[in-house]
Amino acid sequence: MAMNIVLVNPEIPQNTGNIARTCAATGAVLHLIRPLGFELSDRYLKRAGLDYWNLMEYYVYDDLEAFFRVHPGAQCHYASTKAPRGYHEAAYQNNDFLFFGCETRGLPENLLEKAYDRCIRIPMRAEARSLNLSNSVAIVLYEALRQNGFAGLSSVGSLTGREEQDAPWLDYI
Repeated sequence: MAMNIVLVNPEIPQNTGNIARTCAATGAVLHLIRPLGFELSDRYLKRAGLDYWNLMEYYVYDDLEAFFRVHPGAQCHYASTKAPRGYHEAAYQNNDFLFFGCETRGLPENLLEKAYDRCIRIPMRAEARSLNLSNSVAIVLYEALRQNGFAGLSSVGSLTGREEQDAPWLDYI
């Protein structure tokens, strides 16, 4: 059981690489809808995702029609600045699909119109056009994971014993 991130026509390789890293860290599955603004072998994409690509599962589709043919009846949420409600108001289940549009245009309005009751937005100031795509994915994904108890994720960390050399700032703590 995993959440699914769907990127429709992503344009910036670094954003997709960062999203891939977030998917690897959370167990989310990444779905990429063509056209892509980069090649999957792009060095910026790989560098942003670091060495996490082997920890994640991803799929590429030629278009939205191909995606919906493979996933009929999928429970989908569509992130958009044009949405009628906040992402925190939606109820997420394991295996839901969280859709995000390309950096310059967002999701197609005919898609939003058809599924307007499943459209969500991240609250922000009216003067701000939008947030960075990779930040938006992380915000919505972590809310969905929170609602599902962060299943399969570790919520406890520990110190490593590694110390900062020459740390005079410790005197201020």
